[in-house]
Amino acid sequence: MYRYDETDQRLVDERVVRFRDQMRRFLAGELSEDDFRPLRLQNGLYIQRHAPMLRVAIPYGTMSATQLRMLARVAREYDRGYGHFTTRCNIQYNWVRLEDAPEILAELATVQMHAIQTSGNCIRNITTDPFAGVAADEVLDPRPYCEIVRQWSTLSPEYTFLPRKFKIAITGSRNDRAAVSFHDIGARAVRREDGEIGFEVYVGGGLGRTPMVGHRIQSFLPRRELLSYFDAILRVYNRYGRRDKKYKSRVKILVKELGPEAFTTEVEREWEFLRGGEASIDDARFDAMERHFRAPEIPADGESALPRNGEPAFLRWLARNVTAHRLPGLAIVTLSLKQTGNPPGDASAAQMEAAADLADRYSAGEIRVSHEQNLVLPQVRIAELLALWQAAVGHQLATANIGLLTDVVCCPGGDFCSLANARSIPIAEAIQRRFADEAALEDVGPLELNISGCVNACGHHHIGNIGILGVDKNGEEWYQVTLGGSEDAPPAIGRIIGPSFQAADIPEVVEKVVTVYRRQRSEGERFIDTLRRIGADPFKQHLYGGADGHRDQD
Repeated sequence: MYRYDETDQRLVDERVVRFRDQMRRFLAGELSEDDFRPLRLQNGLYIQRHAPMLRVAIPYGTMSATQLRMLARVAREYDRGYGHFTTRCNIQYNWVRLEDAPEILAELATVQMHAIQTSGNCIRNITTDPFAGVAADEVLDPRPYCEIVRQWSTLSPEYTFLPRKFKIAITGSRNDRAAVSFHDIGARAVRREDGEIGFEVYVGGGLGRTPMVGHRIQSFLPRRELLSYFDAILRVYNRYGRRDKKYKSRVKILVKELGPEAFTTEVEREWEFLRGGEASIDDARFDAMERHFRAPEIPADGESALPRNGEPAFLRWLARNVTAHRLPGLAIVTLSLKQTGNPPGDASAAQMEAAADLADRYSAGEIRVSHEQNLVLPQVRIAELLALWQAAVGHQLATANIGLLTDVVCCPGGDFCSLANARSIPIAEAIQRRFADEAALEDVGPLELNISGCVNACGHHHIGNIGILGVDKNGEEWYQVTLGGSEDAPPAIGRIIGPSFQAADIPEVVEKVVTVYRRQRSEGERFIDTLRRIGADPFKQHLYGGADGHRDQD
């Protein structure tokens, strides 16, 4: 993984010194709240419903065991003993004290971490496939490209004050585990028949108040022009993007208003000035960056196939939480943060330290964070899977539910977020308890369920096969249900199926949806495929009854 050089380290150290002085002046009354607000936001510090919230960057979701131990230390020493891993692959602390923030950032800087650009109208954390560099279906490892884009965009004076926040995702696989179609810019690696590497480029995707699937505006962008083309897109956005209305200022709105063809024409016109210029990347820079991400040498141990015998719980975990590695003898392991009774994505300090120990012992000291809010160990020898599972069970990190209905993606919602209209965490727990039977859960099979507490969609409810959105109705919490969202091929936004429900009804609603799926599915057919085949009407009928909207009572 990438290690800071002297320039990188000096930048984060100087940032801490400046923010420490800004905090001192604010606490001394020398800076007003209005003056201090942009300064704290530039350092990832929000004021939430109960307390300040600090969002710490985990670039492209990759970190070392040492860095994860530091995140655990921050949770224990400065918060209430836990942190929340987000759908943007960052971590948030919900109970920090304002005056402690500079010291937290100083401690993070000692392990090459920071909170720069985790807020504000700038280019946010670059995200990617949590299996990057180790996936069996990969064209290339996207992490070196993510790091190049991170360095290019960090504290860029031209892109620090964009019309709105800007999100970029890059994947190296044809199977999209980074949801590139739902980002302001999404890039997917491709290799031509002549061996040249490039990217498909998508623009104008996003969730939130106006969810949209991005448009492909480049079918093959040579990798050397990655930055020059991104530069052209951002210059067009910076010039024409609206700044008069917050909810009309994302690039997806500009793409919609201009039309994808006209937007592309503007980008190509701008690119004429940039192509082949200073932003072009030569092979030597790619080679240097790729050396940072070369996989560690892990001796082969002769085991090339997953165990077929063992405890039923271990075999279930193998089937759900272990993924094929590109190298024989190795496997990718996902540590679930979705145990019932624990808010999705939350990890205690003890769990973080345990995961760091597991990474050191079984995965060459490396951990990933997925946008589904789980942790990933990317380099595990097959022969050590049983020992790893036994150790993970003791720390409640081995729930065998990856990709199943209880692997709920969920924002902090009304329990913490000042923007939320409704709570998300109790809804997630109620659903998990409803589907506690492991055999029944396995029978349902792969099904993505996402929950957001407001239209900002931090729980990515639009791209859940089943999406749940909290809404406010005259001071009461209600929940809309969407069906049909999907982040992978074909990417799709879920559609609202009818009137919203009260919180107590949601587990029953989900069960009714699942019941229709079980009745209608063909053998081996996933939920999303059955839904696409039969449409939403059978589900609506079962939930609401006839056209008059009365709900059936079975």
